[in-house]
Amino acid sequence: MLKLYSFPFAAMGTACTLHFYSGDNFEADPIADSAIAEVQRIEERYSRYCPDSFLSEINRVALHGGAIAVDEETGGLLDYAYACHAKSGGLFDISSGILRQAWEFTSSSLPAQEDIATLLASVGLDKLKWQAPRLEFTVRGMELDFGGLGKEYAADRAAAVCLSHGIRHGLVDLGGDIRVIGPHPDNSPWRIGILHPRQAESLLVTLEVYQGALASSGDYERCILLDGKRYSHILNPLTGWPVHGLSSVSVLAEQCMVAGSLCTIAMLKGRAGIPWLGGLDIPHVWVDEDGIQGGPLVVDAQTSPA
Repeated sequence: MLKLYSFPFAAMGTACTLHFYSGDNFEADPIADSAIAEVQRIEERYSRYCPDSFLSEINRVALHGGAIAVDEETGGLLDYAYACHAKSGGLFDISSGILRQAWEFTSSSLPAQEDIATLLASVGLDKLKWQAPRLEFTVRGMELDFGGLGKEYAADRAAAVCLSHGIRHGLVDLGGDIRVIGPHPDNSPWRIGILHPRQAESLLVTLEVYQGALASSGDYERCILLDGKRYSHILNPLTGWPVHGLSSVSVLAEQCMVAGSLCTIAMLKGRAGIPWLGGLDIPHVWVDEDGIQGGPLVVDAQTSPA
């Protein structure tokens, strides 16, 4: 008889939970430990907050210019980041995190344009030379940030660990970035709510998900409100200023990393992200700055079993 086990933990600056069905806790506990350890490994390896992380080692090279050899896992993330950069017309850029130095989202003032312009000189994947395994920084003062990929990648990896141990029913929830391992044992779906970006504690839609991943991006997490205008933490790497047009985007995809990057690209595109998402033929929902919502998930809030 399978029983549902839940394992709450903290990682990547957010509350996380691993849910899955197992025969007993003696079997469930070591599997959960392995999956959580994988999330922690990824955080320790790619966190910009950890001075001993490999990302910090990369950024020490980036600060002074030069080259570094990277391993296969990091190379895979770089390849994916470059693919997203190309797909987004340069809007998805893992070198743009340095712009946060100009933006203080706990303040009530905007940065000076000259400060943004100075930082923009160190932004742009075109300033890097990447040919596996060699990553070269041709401009000093650059910095990479896997924040737009890391949590979603960790959700996918945690699910893979569970699957490798024979788990077939469960889900990984890393602060709202969700990877479904499989439906409940009776083949019923997981019911997952998407929060409304402007109505606290209110759900925009509730989805029934059998497998795959759900990720969301929005302007509500960190922002500056000034004279009635919202300046979100999602920054356009071409201008250095917050994007406008959309308040939130949620996407269902096979992998969490794919869902997350599509959300981010759509947000970066602003209202142009609406037809862009529509052209991908992928389940999604969006809310614009006027509160108008759309996307196929608004019409049909249920996914079919695979």
